[in-house]
Amino acid sequence: MREGSRLDDLDAAAAGALSQPVIRTDRFTLRPLRRSDAGMIAHYTADRRVAEGTRAIPHPLPPGASDSFVARALAADRAEDVWAIDGSDHKLAELLGVVSLTRMEDARSELGFWIGAGFWNTGFATEAVAALVAANPHGSRTLFAEAFQDNPGSARVLTNCGFVYLGDAESWSVARGARVPTWTYLRRMAG
Repeated sequence: MREGSRLDDLDAAAAGALSQPVIRTDRFTLRPLRRSDAGMIAHYTADRRVAEGTRAIPHPLPPGASDSFVARALAADRAEDVWAIDGSDHKLAELLGVVSLTRMEDARSELGFWIGAGFWNTGFATEAVAALVAANPHGSRTLFAEAFQDNPGSARVLTNCGFVYLGDAESWSVARGARVPTWTYLRRMAG
């Protein structure tokens, strides 16, 4: 590989990350992912309970999966913006979990999040989702989200942040290797 092309790739990743705003809350900062986050992402998502709470995280986590996830999150042409929930400025862990927005058509975005199991029931997920909703970095008119029906904690996060129940559906969970019943939520944004 030519050194110039490697530098170009790094510049493209940095430019992509710079297009995401940094969002501060009382207990942490939402910031673009860094390559150095891959190890903690692998650590947290190796927990079956975390993986099974998502659609896309496999269990067991294959080698290199978290590095690939971070690389996609840093790509200049990505459809999904991913923020690390970083508590290091407040004497908490550097990575508590992630929150994301995926661009959809018609000024809509889909919100997703997961929190490391050691930080469940701390209010971190609600605080992160509320901060991202308030910032509305995609300028979305509507946000969508879903929660697996066997995960009422995630549903509470959404309703606490102004999402309203839209209906039942189902989504494939890679970790479970099965379709899982979901609740779908919507949040109309001001403007």
